[in-house]
Amino acid sequence: MFTNKNYIITIYKEGSFSKAAQALYISQPSLSATVKRIEEKVGLPIFDRSTHPISLTEVGREYIKYATEIEEKEHDFSRFLSDFTNSLTGTVRIGGSSLFSAFVLPGMISKFNKQYPNVKFKIFENNTHALMENLNLGQLDIIIDNAVIKNNEVLSSVYTSELILLAVPKAFDINNRLKNFRLCADDIKENKHLLKEYSVDLNLFGSYPFILLNPENDTGKRSDLLFNRYNMTPNIIFSLDQQVTAYNISCTGMGISFVSDILIKKIDSSPDLYFFRLSDAETMRNIFFYRKKNRYISESCQRFIDASINIKL
Repeated sequence: MFTNKNYIITIYKEGSFSKAAQALYISQPSLSATVKRIEEKVGLPIFDRSTHPISLTEVGREYIKYATEIEEKEHDFSRFLSDFTNSLTGTVRIGGSSLFSAFVLPGMISKFNKQYPNVKFKIFENNTHALMENLNLGQLDIIIDNAVIKNNEVLSSVYTSELILLAVPKAFDINNRLKNFRLCADDIKENKHLLKEYSVDLNLFGSYPFILLNPENDTGKRSDLLFNRYNMTPNIIFSLDQQVTAYNISCTGMGISFVSDILIKKIDSSPDLYFFRLSDAETMRNIFFYRKKNRYISESCQRFIDASINIKL
């Protein structure tokens, strides 16, 4: 009954028979016939066809659970065989936000491939919640993320740390009043911002507009915490999902955003911003590699994690 489990899993992911048939490159009647045979073997329906999008029955939910576990074990065994029979090869599936996918992972992968050219990579870009779902479903091998994920089913390794800074348009007069504390992008690249003597308090910027990230984002959570600490009600002109977008809007002069020093080091420097270090401990955070517990990790994936941790940004 699990021979064609990928058909059931694909229908579940796509939400309809027609979309699943397209994804599987088969006809919809052929897919429907296969599912019917599987349901006959199970003895009960897997899908509730009266809902839109199509949903799982209680039996269907259990089927997906076991089918996913079987699929994971099959992938694990394939990776084991690849490690056992070959030199370092295979594919590493890694997920990250737009910041890591666009500015961090390409450099890490490039350096790794110079030593291990036969290892392939697939990068998946999404938010933390979606990436964790994909990790749990066995669709990803590892995640790189700055969120603290408390889950007994995942293991974490610290990749590096980052410092969240304020990106302030140069036109704002606060820059003149705090000229002894303001930093330019070149200062950040030289790690001058790590000196605590440049720290300032967030409440000095209370009268200016802000571009913030949504609270589902770790940066958004930390900014909310800081505003609450200083009893501030910020003038929010944009609430966004991606840090890169917030940074780009700050470059236009519209408002202040919270940005990572990693982004400033990786992106083309804007001449229109100054940066300020805040005095609060919450602006320092770790970046982690996450992988699923009790799951085989390929030699290629483990070597990539180990090599990346030793790379200095």
